[in-house]
Amino acid sequence: MLTGVNGLAGISPMQTDTDAAVIVARGVCKHYGPIHAVDGVDLDIRAGELFGLIGHNGAGKSTMFKMMLGLIRATAGEIRIAGTRVDGANFRSVRRTIGYLPENVVLYDNLTGLETLYFFSRLKGASPAECNPALERVGLAHAARRRVREYSKGMRQRLGFAQALLGQPRILFLDEPTTGLDPQAIRDFYAVLRQLRSEGVTMVITSHILAEIQERVDRLAIMTGGRIQASGTVQTLREQMDLPLWFTVRVAREDFEAVRTVLGHLPVGAIEAHDDHVAVQCQREVKMAVIQALATLNGRVRDLTVREPSLEDMFFGFSD
Repeated sequence: MLTGVNGLAGISPMQTDTDAAVIVARGVCKHYGPIHAVDGVDLDIRAGELFGLIGHNGAGKSTMFKMMLGLIRATAGEIRIAGTRVDGANFRSVRRTIGYLPENVVLYDNLTGLETLYFFSRLKGASPAECNPALERVGLAHAARRRVREYSKGMRQRLGFAQALLGQPRILFLDEPTTGLDPQAIRDFYAVLRQLRSEGVTMVITSHILAEIQERVDRLAIMTGGRIQASGTVQTLREQMDLPLWFTVRVAREDFEAVRTVLGHLPVGAIEAHDDHVAVQCQREVKMAVIQALATLNGRVRDLTVREPSLEDMFFGFSD
């Protein structure tokens, strides 16, 4: 596993422990004339975690990826990976430990899947012996000798993922990696990520499908207008936003008023009667009081579910 970041003198501390961070960004900006694609981003990404970077189109996610990879130079600020500045002379050796899956995978149609990986292995200085296992890991062993022009969009995406795994990278940047994948392929993809995380690989992932990453990332950052609006665990962001919870209370219709009565003394936001349940909205600090009040109905509650604010709720809350 990659360990601490060294040589970070002069970088201001953040809430997270930079000594445990393998990717550190401070005051990073990328300006294209009057357009501020990235505008003062600070990030700490810890070694061995799966970190999500979410935002709408044009939020600056892909630009941030390219700067962290050293593909484009920042207008201002500093990015270090494993203690090395991405714009420094020593970054070439660090880059060999990085894998990258871009949002739009461009491959050579006339090559087979295996030939494609042989090509990328030579570019990366990786062993050709890794190619077949990489195809097997992403579920493409059966199509190794088929030409890429015969691949579906999802198969091309998996082939792109396979090339990112060549060289046994210790850091992975995955930009919209599940585009074109069916539900089973998405499930298999995240199974691979769980295995990589257990091996100490650090991963940064972007996705427009917020429900897909909500329960899978260790921490995440919400990016809008080139800036980080919030970062932390999903639960930390829930508490920071202080969005209301919704209870679904299933009772017989004749007990609807009983639900209203036992909750009447509590500061709940709404009590709505539906065909087969009562929906109750409340703030997080009232959650246990609502449960205790419903418990006084002496078994008349048939079922009870609580819906926490989703990542989508939080995203729109921070980006509005």
